[in-house]
Amino acid sequence: LSRPSSAAHRDLPSFPTRRSSDLFRYPPEAEFELRRELALLRTRLEQVGKRVTLISLAELLRTAIEAESSIHDLIEAERTVGLMQAVDTVHEILSQYKPLDNIVVERMPTNPNPLRDVVLIVRAGALFPVYRTSSLLEQLKGRVEVPSILFFPGELDGAAGLRFMGVFDAEHNYRPMIF
Repeated sequence: LSRPSSAAHRDLPSFPTRRSSDLFRYPPEAEFELRRELALLRTRLEQVGKRVTLISLAELLRTAIEAESSIHDLIEAERTVGLMQAVDTVHEILSQYKPLDNIVVERMPTNPNPLRDVVLIVRAGALFPVYRTSSLLEQLKGRVEVPSILFFPGELDGAAGLRFMGVFDAEHNYRPMIF
């Protein structure tokens, strides 16, 4: 991520009005720089009349875990039964008990307007290694009513393959447009 020139900095992205989720890929090590840039982008979008909804997957992860257990219980379980069992437990929570896609949909704007609303889905790295973003995007298909962008920490692998956090094997089934 590099800071755009002052002229480009004033230009805002043209968000499609179609009802879909797109994906913005960035290197995982650029997380904090991305957060600064997103704060600036949000301000610029709001200044031109857009309603920006920011959905933090880190926050939703915590909400889902705490609805079923507690973070402290999960940490203790990791100590006693191991990391893989704790990862499986969190994956099960996000897949079955408190499905992540349902929580994301609950956080979408009320009275959605595709010409006015923009949803920025951030902090996907918090899901590593328990939940793949490709699953989330697939489950959101047909349920998103406004332009939405998932900010994806990972590496590009070929034309359309993505490696979550640069670690997992590449997923080649991402259907959203990748920026």
